[in-house]
Amino acid sequence: MIMIEASTEIVFNKRVAKNTFFMGFRSEPMVNVAKPGQFVMMRVRSSIDPLLRRPFSICGVNGDVLLILYRVVGQGTAILSEKRPGDLIRVLGPLGRGFAFPGKAVQPIMVAGGMGIAPLIFLSLTLARKDQHFLAGYGISAEVVPPDQLGIVGLSPAIATEDGSQGHHGRVTDLLESVLSNAKKIPSAIFTCGPLPMLQAVRRIALGKSIPCQVSLESTMACGVGACQGCAVRKAPRFDGAYAHVCQDGPVFDAEILDWEVM
Repeated sequence: MIMIEASTEIVFNKRVAKNTFFMGFRSEPMVNVAKPGQFVMMRVRSSIDPLLRRPFSICGVNGDVLLILYRVVGQGTAILSEKRPGDLIRVLGPLGRGFAFPGKAVQPIMVAGGMGIAPLIFLSLTLARKDQHFLAGYGISAEVVPPDQLGIVGLSPAIATEDGSQGHHGRVTDLLESVLSNAKKIPSAIFTCGPLPMLQAVRRIALGKSIPCQVSLESTMACGVGACQGCAVRKAPRFDGAYAHVCQDGPVFDAEILDWEVM
């Protein structure tokens, strides 16, 4: 795995939904090796406060610009949201293990919850498959990230909101059940990222229908390279209950490798 650390120039940093920002920074070396499902670690300020880098999924690439999508949830992301074009920011990446691509005879189904949309956008655009399904769930309509706000053409996710303010009134797993019940008798593969309860629900659906499922885990991490051991997750008992690290062995895992009883 090629890993790069560099001071990069911010090209844009714009608000695209409630508390949600879309950032591009210039790094041709990172763009050349980035794969869907990987992430970067960003030092949001040159001072020691905040001390630790923050992890962000790669949302895509455009020329020599690497793209991330993030939500303001604390001090680090609040600082990041104030960055302007021309500012420099220290970035380490791309990191982690990304998605394994499906074969041409397999229909890809992306299932995103909230900011879990970011790595799945990169995957969807890379696959560029006309037969793919993209399902996205949010709490309220103000959180929905419209693809046109990201400069994306040809991606039209099916939307679910828990309050019914946009799209399907309910959860994104309702949309998944509907897609699978109406699907033709062709092999499918599920790719999912989002909150843990959603991942657990998607995994149960996939398991019940014997559909391969890859999950991208969202985890707090301090280093991004396996040194701090802070992002450990346990594997299923049939894998000896050993531990894996989200930053190195993931963030993408085959759903059946993980021990969901202790997640």
